[in-house]
Amino acid sequence: MARLAEPDLIVNADGSIYHLNLRPDQLADTILIMGDPGRVAEVSGFFDRIECRVSNREFIAHTGIYKGIRITALSTGIGTDNIDIVMQELDALANYDLATRLPKAERKALTIIRLGTSGAIQPDIPLNSFSLSTYAMGLDNLIYFYRDYRKVIDQELSAHFARHSNWNSQLTLPYFVKGSEKLIRQFSKGTLQGITVTAPGFYGPQGRGLQLALTDPEMIDNLQRFRYHGSRITNFEMETSALYGLGALMDHETITVCALVANRATGEYNPNHGPVIRKLINQVLEQLTAGC
Repeated sequence: MARLAEPDLIVNADGSIYHLNLRPDQLADTILIMGDPGRVAEVSGFFDRIECRVSNREFIAHTGIYKGIRITALSTGIGTDNIDIVMQELDALANYDLATRLPKAERKALTIIRLGTSGAIQPDIPLNSFSLSTYAMGLDNLIYFYRDYRKVIDQELSAHFARHSNWNSQLTLPYFVKGSEKLIRQFSKGTLQGITVTAPGFYGPQGRGLQLALTDPEMIDNLQRFRYHGSRITNFEMETSALYGLGALMDHETITVCALVANRATGEYNPNHGPVIRKLINQVLEQLTAGC
């Protein structure tokens, strides 16, 4: 492959990558990502030792050791556009020589686990339970900017949803990407599994109109009714489709585990969900290190 141009792979004067401000030696092979910058310190508070703390804009990273495993806790901010930045720069840190801007001879596969908060859409899902996203359903269009998107999209599942939904042709047709089978097995205990919808916004794209009328006021009902080989759509959030899509294109292992702090079907919301998040962090860390 040709050397990447400086405007394409921007490296800071200290040898760190442009947005994340991380140097390759500061990144662990196992990365816990979260939207909220304030949550990074909660995660690293579990570490036995912290090696470094780096911050730039909404991107905060703490790298340390937990029960013998080196982990980077990293905030991404909200949305698939931010995940595009994060995934590209994580891959560059792992698989490019930043001095020469050339790819390394051997590619490294990272393990990237998203710890999120989310809203359930099925009435039987208990508030404060944990979901594991077997598939991401993307309402965004990020993956279509990458030439090989057809290699990672589940075409049969996407077509099945298209037939089911009578989807508005003015909107991007949703796509489905599976999470890492290895990580689904590893983190399945203590979670409910299902398809997670990734929306390109918090309000209209998730069926919240507030003062504005919605293009499809029946969208949530339509999502609730969808079934595919025993799977159903369980929840809304704003990052997983980009995580799974880019992760699959780059051959990284990716998974999302969310605390369901709201239920759109029942109208419930837990405003004091801090303890739930802490329980989720602890559970994921314990499952990550089990058997080590």
